[in-house]
Amino acid sequence: MNGPLVVLGEVLWDILPDSVCLGGAPLNFAVHSSRLGLRPILISAVGADDLGQEALLRMKALGLDLRMLRCSSRWKTGTASVAIDGDGQPTFRIDRPAAYDDVELTACDVQALNELRPAWLYFGTLFPSSREGRETPRRLIESLPDALRFYDVNLRPGNDSLELASELLAAADVIKLNESEADRLGRFLGLAYDAESFCRHGAARFGWRAVCVTLGERGCAMLAGDQFIVAGGQPVQVADTVGAGDAFAAAFVHGLAGRRPLHEIAAFANRVGALVASRQGAIPEWSFEETR
Repeated sequence: MNGPLVVLGEVLWDILPDSVCLGGAPLNFAVHSSRLGLRPILISAVGADDLGQEALLRMKALGLDLRMLRCSSRWKTGTASVAIDGDGQPTFRIDRPAAYDDVELTACDVQALNELRPAWLYFGTLFPSSREGRETPRRLIESLPDALRFYDVNLRPGNDSLELASELLAAADVIKLNESEADRLGRFLGLAYDAESFCRHGAARFGWRAVCVTLGERGCAMLAGDQFIVAGGQPVQVADTVGAGDAFAAAFVHGLAGRRPLHEIAAFANRVGALVASRQGAIPEWSFEETR
């Protein structure tokens, strides 16, 4: 459980109504997990353009391990147009193809990752939803058999294939998704889709070690082994919720990696997600001490 965390997926710029912020769920997750003392290695790509150079500078300043980051000459650095509603909830329009679709792992890359003996492998739905990205998570899953596979579902309009999500659910050890995603996937898979039934029936079918359904301001529902709990949310004044789910996911993995009691994991993840939601942008500055 002490090895690094391999994080596969998109690096992009969130184009918000009044700002442009570095983001992408895997990047956000990597930044937040690094702040929690985990050791993420980001597998992605940026373009050979101004946005790519700025992203590279920002990621270096954030202290991320970029040994597996590539520069694509084929496509521009990824962008996503983000609209925020009155409750701070975002909707995304994502431009594809983008530089992160140009990730190519060599045999030497895979061998180097294997030698690091990673404890975790993170992936979402957006990156493998392109033809180019479909095989990369499969290859990593096969090449890193000892890494726990963490799937943060993150369905986005236009990149929300339920067939693909079902394939990734079946490949994962630990799952995190929101209430709406649990409802959609539960109906698609023929599972009961209230939070507890989805967790229990999904774990029985797919062998998940742990699963979490986030419930927005109401907190979260978590299952690990046979234990199921619902933990109330942490009240905050919401600035926007972009990146809050990724921060929650990082805290979820942090708790599982530390083998903390489930109620502590849920309460801590709720606090971290709320802290990020109280500030603008996907990766605002915050410290571990603030989560107390």
